[in-house]
Amino acid sequence: MLKGLGLGGIGDMAKMMKAATEMQGKLAEMQEGLARIVVIGEAGAGLVKARATAKGDVTGLDIDPSILVASEKEVVEDLILAAIHDAQAKAKARSEQEMTKLGESLGLPPGMKLPG
Repeated sequence: MLKGLGLGGIGDMAKMMKAATEMQGKLAEMQEGLARIVVIGEAGAGLVKARATAKGDVTGLDIDPSILVASEKEVVEDLILAAIHDAQAKAKARSEQEMTKLGESLGLPPGMKLPG
C-alpha cells in the first residue's frame, strides 16, 4: 500500500525539517544579535548623533550644546531628524550584512534573501 510513496522520501523530509528548524534557530540568534549591535548616525558634521540598534530601534541622541539656541530651533530639529535617518540607514545596511553572512553560513546561494 505504501509502495508508491517511496519511504526514502520520509527520511529526506526529516532532514529538510531538521534543516528548517536549524535555520529558524540561527535566524532567531541573528535577530537577538542585531539588538545588541549599535550604529551611530550623524548630522551637522557630528553636532548631532543618534544611536540605534541594527534592528533600527533608536536608543539615544547626543546633541552638542553649542547648537541649542532658541533662534536655531528648526535647524536643530532638522539635524536631529537627519541623524536619526542616518542611524536607521546604517542599521538597515548592517542588518543586511548580517543576513548575508547568515545566508552564506547556511550554504544559500549569493543574493538569496532570508526572511527577517
